[in-house]
Amino acid sequence: MTFRDGKATGATVALTLLILINLFNYIDRYVLAAVISPMTKTFFPEADSGADESIQAKMGSLSTAFMVSYMLIAPLFGFLADRIPRWVLVGIGVTAWSLATGASGLAGTFGMLLFTRCLVGVGEAAYGPVAPTLIADMYPIERRGSKMALFYMAIPVGSALGYVIGGQVTTLMNDWRWAFFVVVPPGLLLGVWCFLMREPPRGQADAATTSRAAGMRDYLTILKTPSYTLNTLGMTAMTFAMGGMAFWMPEYALRRGAGALDEVNNYFGLIVVVSGLGGTIIGGIVGDLLKPKIAGAYFVVSAVAMALAFPLILGALYTPFPLAWGFIFLACFCLFFNTGPTNTILANVTHPSVRASGFALNILIIHALGDAISPAVIGAINDQAGNMNAGFLTVSFLCLVGAVFWMLGARYLDRDTARAPTSLDPVAAPAEAPRGASEPEA
Repeated sequence: MTFRDGKATGATVALTLLILINLFNYIDRYVLAAVISPMTKTFFPEADSGADESIQAKMGSLSTAFMVSYMLIAPLFGFLADRIPRWVLVGIGVTAWSLATGASGLAGTFGMLLFTRCLVGVGEAAYGPVAPTLIADMYPIERRGSKMALFYMAIPVGSALGYVIGGQVTTLMNDWRWAFFVVVPPGLLLGVWCFLMREPPRGQADAATTSRAAGMRDYLTILKTPSYTLNTLGMTAMTFAMGGMAFWMPEYALRRGAGALDEVNNYFGLIVVVSGLGGTIIGGIVGDLLKPKIAGAYFVVSAVAMALAFPLILGALYTPFPLAWGFIFLACFCLFFNTGPTNTILANVTHPSVRASGFALNILIIHALGDAISPAVIGAINDQAGNMNAGFLTVSFLCLVGAVFWMLGARYLDRDTARAPTSLDPVAAPAEAPRGASEPEA
């Protein structure tokens, strides 16, 4: 399989594999959220008595443990991905997190469960910063936004399937542990497939003029790129709000009488998959279409959608079910709308030789200050206030903060995109691309 010869087959197969892996990536993450209630009864049978007011914060820490290991290890794999074959790293990561997910179902104590979620984070860290760089090397800037959107559409689908699989398998087997067991075999098969893939040439879609290996100083210059920094700050605010609410939404709806556990997971899963698919794909297409017409278009469309999400979240909090599901659908659509554009920005404003490290650094920042802490924050606020609306309202303000950062970034995007492929120095003038440089036709 090659990418230089203009054949679309190789890139299509690679993109398909990456989408499937991303699908199971998010299934494995959100199976946990779907079974919080029965898991709480297993590890904290005293929860119903109200004797321990910190139980919800402890359950929220399961998501925090995953995110902490994921974000801390991601820079290491990003550094390695700039130097060794990336498909090998992806294969190792998929295999590792699949086995760790199965181990979560075997946990006999809460401490062991916490440890296995950390291992899932380590496995996903070998994949998260690497996959987007493979896509960037297969598709030119003009088509990259829509291809990134196809890749990231696996987020809502996988998240939804995680809720549905978790709820249905738990109900069918009358045991939450099976929700973790059933996702292991597909993950292992995808891991084996990765080892059979061939590496695309780095930077071929950018006609990059610098082929030397990047040094430590080159990595530090990533943060000097305004588009990268402002995009990362906006994504941090979005991740804080979205991650916390996504983790607790099934439990929140359950408490407000939206239905039984399996019904709530099915409703929310359907909403996430439909709104997420629509928002992610349409966001990527709109960003590509407006790119030649509006300066900083990727930033602009993301900021507008994020700002619109805030009043929709308020509507969901103060509208009774089942009408609240409508507001949740629209809010999810707006939150997912930025997924393709913002990740395309990361790819477009980083030089190919440091691109994986750029994604890894972004992962570290947005999760360290975002969804690594927001589930625990919502849980802690609820423990004190006795009302999950208070926690959701607190984190939803971050939607407006993210919109502001993205609007500020719009003025820099076109300039930073032009400079990235030709120089590792973000303040240097862009060099002229080599004449006759070809773009992959995949």
